[in-house]
Amino acid sequence: MYDYKQPWKEKISSVINTLLSEAGLQEKIDANQIIAEVPPNPEMGDIGFPMFGYAKLLRKGPPQIAQIVAEKLSLLLAGEKTTAKIQAQGPYLNIIMDRGLTTKVVLENVFSFNKNVDFVFGRPNTMTGKKVMVEFSSPNTNKPLHLGHLRNDVLGESISRIIKTCGAEVQKVCIINDRGIHICKSMFAYNEYGQGKTPQTENIKSDQFVGDWYITFNKLFKDEVEQLVSSGVKKEDAEAQSPSLKKAQELLVKWEMGDRQTTELWKLMNTWAIDGMKKTYERTGISFDKFYFESETYKLGKEEVLKGLEKGIFFRQEDGSVAVDLSEEKLDKKILLRADGTSIYITQDFGTAINRYNDWPFDKLIYVVGSEQQYHFKVLFTLLDKLGYTWAKNLYHLSYGMVNLPEGKMKSREGTIVDADNLINSLRDMALDEIRKKGREDDVGNPQEVAEKIALGALHYFLLQPNPQKDMLFDPKESLSFNGNTGPYLQYMGARISSMLRKQLANSSEQRAKSSNDNHFSLLTSDSEWELVKILTQYPFAVNEAALNLDPSHLAGFLYELSKAFSRFYHECPILNCEDKALSTARLELSRAVMLVLKDAFYLVCIPFLEVM
Repeated sequence: MYDYKQPWKEKISSVINTLLSEAGLQEKIDANQIIAEVPPNPEMGDIGFPMFGYAKLLRKGPPQIAQIVAEKLSLLLAGEKTTAKIQAQGPYLNIIMDRGLTTKVVLENVFSFNKNVDFVFGRPNTMTGKKVMVEFSSPNTNKPLHLGHLRNDVLGESISRIIKTCGAEVQKVCIINDRGIHICKSMFAYNEYGQGKTPQTENIKSDQFVGDWYITFNKLFKDEVEQLVSSGVKKEDAEAQSPSLKKAQELLVKWEMGDRQTTELWKLMNTWAIDGMKKTYERTGISFDKFYFESETYKLGKEEVLKGLEKGIFFRQEDGSVAVDLSEEKLDKKILLRADGTSIYITQDFGTAINRYNDWPFDKLIYVVGSEQQYHFKVLFTLLDKLGYTWAKNLYHLSYGMVNLPEGKMKSREGTIVDADNLINSLRDMALDEIRKKGREDDVGNPQEVAEKIALGALHYFLLQPNPQKDMLFDPKESLSFNGNTGPYLQYMGARISSMLRKQLANSSEQRAKSSNDNHFSLLTSDSEWELVKILTQYPFAVNEAALNLDPSHLAGFLYELSKAFSRFYHECPILNCEDKALSTARLELSRAVMLVLKDAFYLVCIPFLEVM
């Protein structure tokens, strides 16, 4: 839950640290160490900060410390626009907030929504002037995007939007892994069994078509290995002796040598795969400023390896492969070029990173890649530094956990991967069924379109709700629930507010405008109204936390708390039916403020906003 006390904790920690410094002490008090309580009597204030914990350090009594902190904090805030009263009461520092005045300031700031408002509301500009490149998705062209990609995609897109809203200049990039043994496996299977088939002749999405040939290859490979093992060959040797694998490896060598027939087939199958993926990106609201292709960067990577070989950073092994010993860095030996001269993933990663910096010199490059690649990026960053690239220290691996379904772990080579489009189709159909059950087809206008947006809201919120580093279990039915901590629950709150505002506008737009201009926000002083206002004040802090930690779950948590508070307010405070017209309008304006924040935050976490559900 987002705590409206946090900004006060930060200010109080600053004052206490000043006192410690003045006393000649080295200790520092972090804002999170500050204890904040809710006073037992509302008349005592909205927040109480006990000073007992600082008595021993400062060698003063808690009441004396409370008095000193109150005085310094008042001076600190003298130049800021604040509606709070600060006072010392015994050993406590209490903050008493003027509900009506605070509400007026907060709502005016929400409606103005400019970057020059005070700390109560506004966009944090903590990343202004920073150039940040974000790499995400990074698909292979041997299969369509799947559930794992969906988490990667929404995480990369959301983080890009969040840090941009905090002032950063952002470039979103995607590396298409369009070469290597993986695509050669699909190419070999298609060569053997394709018989001129195309996505059009088979009436199948083009990336799914390519993925089916990858599955075909792996079934063939598995059968060959099993036959060899049954004849007495060790499994490891059997895998190396597989005729299909050898032919796929031959295709890779031919491709790197520029063989025309091999290159033409590679271009055809990659076009199918990439065209299909781009349709999925468009469907899910994912976009990129630039695509990089492994086929265009691996040669530069090979050149870097050979330069490192000349400098003695790398060495050539007896079998002809090029390797590096990173034992001094507490890492293992790493192969950089195979014995046959073909490159591996890290080879092209050298070339891609160098190309990117040359194209757009960044202050930071964030790689959004699964946690299973942590070692890979440690090696990559270390080697780029060894090769003399000073910007290597600005590379960061944003590691995220695995996504599985209740049925178990997904495996692409066995065909158990959950295709992204199929999953979204399933969620959409489930949402559509719910709309029909509730008899809402006529009310929502376009049921298919609304169901699609509900599906994306359910999916994206579920994927962003946990901390990125945690492994997660995606439950489609749970994600679509209209109750609890889900995307559809949040979307429903936005639709409910939209409905109220439409009704009020239709009934009396002139009165609404007049009452709004009269600024009756100071009438909003009930507990549920005040709770909603306090949560609204936390929006910029939630955005800032999400940006600094590269973690959209901070915003997801904020959205849920805001929606719960609005639900309580909606049930406890008559709005359209309120007899006091000024209060009715003020409550509608509070609702409108919530809607504006919901819309803005929805965009940052890739949830479609719905005016009708």
